[in-house]
Amino acid sequence: MADGQQQTSSSYPLPPMQFINHYTDENVARGRIPKPPPPIQDSYAMFGNTFHADDVIIRPLESQGLRRLYPQNYDHKKELKKLNHSLLANFLDLLDILIKSPDSPKRAEKIDDLNLLFIHIHHLINEFRPHQARETLRVMLEVQKRQRLETADRFQKHLEKVYEMLQTCVSSLPSDTSLDNKLLVKTEEETVTTETQQDDKQSEGDYLDLRDVMMCDIVDSIT
Repeated sequence: MADGQQQTSSSYPLPPMQFINHYTDENVARGRIPKPPPPIQDSYAMFGNTFHADDVIIRPLESQGLRRLYPQNYDHKKELKKLNHSLLANFLDLLDILIKSPDSPKRAEKIDDLNLLFIHIHHLINEFRPHQARETLRVMLEVQKRQRLETADRFQKHLEKVYEMLQTCVSSLPSDTSLDNKLLVKTEEETVTTETQQDDKQSEGDYLDLRDVMMCDIVDSIT
């Protein structure tokens, strides 16, 4: 570009601004955001297909009008390998038909067969979703457990350091005998000082009383 500015484009369109303006930080803090839509009670459409709210998460193939290619009791791993091999063989057959007779009706049949194989493969993979969810939850719990154990270990190390610091402080304090002697000497000095202060206050009080008596005698003599 002439102005040297690069224009960037998003792969998806921007969300509608009339909804974004309702979810500002202030509205979220004050609880003014719109309420979520009510749960769907009846049916809904997704990717062009109609679903009912009470349907099972993984619907059987027969309920979708599809022919089952494997028995009711099966091994997921074994059947996925067989379907993968069948998918490759049918794709090679389709290529052979397109090379030899592109207008042959077998071309549409092979495309339908490939579509059915893909549906069965996705159905078997979707049946692993509950197991995947349990494994994901297990991994999350293991991560939380490890983080909490590491946090507890750090707390224990801090506790040991604090305990060592307290032990060092206690060991640096003087012995009990010397501390008692210092306290005893200090107590005796405080007692002597307190008694001296009391004697001084009593002498001062006596002196004030004597002055009051003399002043009263002078006033009486004048009157």
